[in-house]
Amino acid sequence: MRTAEQVVGEVFALYQRHGNEDYIGEPVSQLEHMSQAAQLALDEGYDDEVVLAAFFHDIGHICGDAEGSMGGYGVVSHEQVGAEYLRRCGFGERMAKLVEYHVAAKRYLTLRQPGYYERLSEASRRTLGYQGGVMSEAEADAFELDPLCAVSLRMRQWDELAKEMAVPVIDLQVLKGKALALLN
Repeated sequence: MRTAEQVVGEVFALYQRHGNEDYIGEPVSQLEHMSQAAQLALDEGYDDEVVLAAFFHDIGHICGDAEGSMGGYGVVSHEQVGAEYLRRCGFGERMAKLVEYHVAAKRYLTLRQPGYYERLSEASRRTLGYQGGVMSEAEADAFELDPLCAVSLRMRQWDELAKEMAVPVIDLQVLKGKALALLN
């Protein structure tokens, strides 16, 4: 059985291997995008699980369990791939669901927030179809009842904001420490 230190080492090694790769049509790398999302969560005072969920939200694009592509814009079902990967690593269900729900939040906001679709980046618009498209009213009503809905919607906003060029990358040792604490 792997230790918490080994798991954290393996997870963060993904960012060493793939972090400098293009973030699917955006002006930042994978690592820059995820770092900015985590920093936004930290700046707003969220707990470690939410901060790490913000950092890991797109881990499904780089964890190697991919089965298909969204027309050159990343891995199909990357939110589910990432959530399952984090579960297998021993992270909690809340974090895994937040990673999984960041796509549901996009689908929800496209339905319920006027003008949201128009504010999405080109890559986010193109992937929406692969991700189930705009939520139905029934799906949105059910999503609103989930206790993680509000933080998922906030996380989605961080996802959209985390595409700025020339922003310093967060200290990964801080995130590693938070991950170790959650696994121990």
